[in-house]
Amino acid sequence: MKKVLLACLFVLAISTQVIAQENSEFKKETVEFLKLTGAGTAFESAIDQIGAMVSTENKEAYTKEANGTLVGLYDKMAELYMTEFTESEIQELVVFYNTDLGKKLAEKQLGLTQKAMMFGQSWGMEVQAIAQKYN
Repeated sequence: MKKVLLACLFVLAISTQVIAQENSEFKKETVEFLKLTGAGTAFESAIDQIGAMVSTENKEAYTKEANGTLVGLYDKMAELYMTEFTESEIQELVVFYNTDLGKKLAEKQLGLTQKAMMFGQSWGMEVQAIAQKYN
């Protein structure tokens, strides 16, 4: 009986380790995908913009510490994407973002998103004015 129990525990331990390794590879691929989409550039830009108020003598220390936060951010974002996409879908997205069209999309995405948000805000104010007209 003890041998069977030990064998079951051993199999469980091995399968847990395999799943963790597979999950680790999936997360690594997902982080790669996120970086390919231009997220890294956006984060670096945000660090630079926020750091504009940091004094020159503290800029290097600030930049180093701020960049250090990116690992945790990428991990959280990867986990979010991993709940919405399968590993094979992430792999397909990585392939796409390595194409010329994917690179162009990544390059343009942030600017397009910012402009689209402005359109959305403007539209929201327009709809709010319409709603007020009917109060």
